[in-house]
Amino acid sequence: MEPQTAMETYIIRQRKEWTEILTGFETKNKYSIQNEQGQDLFFAAEVGGSVAGRLFLQAMRAWTIQILDPQGQTVLEVRRPFKFYFHRAEVTDASGNVLGSIQRRWSWVRRIYSVLDPSGQEVFQLFGPIFHPWTFQIRQSEQEIGKITKKWSGLGKEMFTKADNFAATFPATLDTPLKSLLLGAVFLIDFVHFETKN
Repeated sequence: MEPQTAMETYIIRQRKEWTEILTGFETKNKYSIQNEQGQDLFFAAEVGGSVAGRLFLQAMRAWTIQILDPQGQTVLEVRRPFKFYFHRAEVTDASGNVLGSIQRRWSWVRRIYSVLDPSGQEVFQLFGPIFHPWTFQIRQSEQEIGKITKKWSGLGKEMFTKADNFAATFPATLDTPLKSLLLGAVFLIDFVHFETKN
């Protein structure tokens, strides 16, 4: 049996521009994706979209996020159409092949998402416990195998910006497409649950 310490963690840090901090006007989201040692592995940026969508729909808007390697090459794309409740995002690789999707499930109180493979079969469930609003457990066959957690950004950052930091931890042995789906889930969770809605 593989030891529990054989885990991989990505730190996802949202980057805010000074114009957004000073004016409060929502700009396109940007992120750095790092390992636990703070080394940049990838960068992610919202592309396209409209000023009106960011102004009036804010966190509800449709968006596309491109994930780039340090050389600036697109390695993944995460797309979310406009949805009022049943939020969904699709993840594709650099060639446009669909790796799968993340779909919010109906629940009166809990925050539950299905992580689906390209054929629509559930491979993971993301489960947000009621009393741990900053945590989503990654479950496979009813067992927790990792988690996505919003991290405290520090008093100054929390007070003056809407920037969010996340940690995504899962088994290092997962196939790359599955890791990519879980990484895509972080962006959907950020928009749906943690983007400030004025």
